[in-house]
Amino acid sequence: MIQVTPKAVEKIRAAFQKEGVQGGLRLGVLGGGCSGLSYLFRFEPKPRPTDKVFEFDGIQVYIDPKSMLYLDGMTLDYKESLMYSGFAFDNPNAKKSCGCGSSFSA
Repeated sequence: MIQVTPKAVEKIRAAFQKEGVQGGLRLGVLGGGCSGLSYLFRFEPKPRPTDKVFEFDGIQVYIDPKSMLYLDGMTLDYKESLMYSGFAFDNPNAKKSCGCGSSFSA
């Protein structure tokens, strides 16, 4: 199970509208990044047959089974401050993460 905060849902919805995208948001994990694994974050028109599909206030999130092993229990949030604005991953499976927050090791 994953969670997406209301603020993140609002920002995802705004991005969908701005880009004229239909479908959902794909979250995943890729090899690479400064800590070994990096997050995948992109628009996708429809889920794959094996995807887990989550819905948050009308926004669908697609996660493939392999990525789900690393993302289970994660919360996707959107943070705004004077220094940084963007999506933040609170992932209990991450043993170590880099300074930018987009790379981790499990």
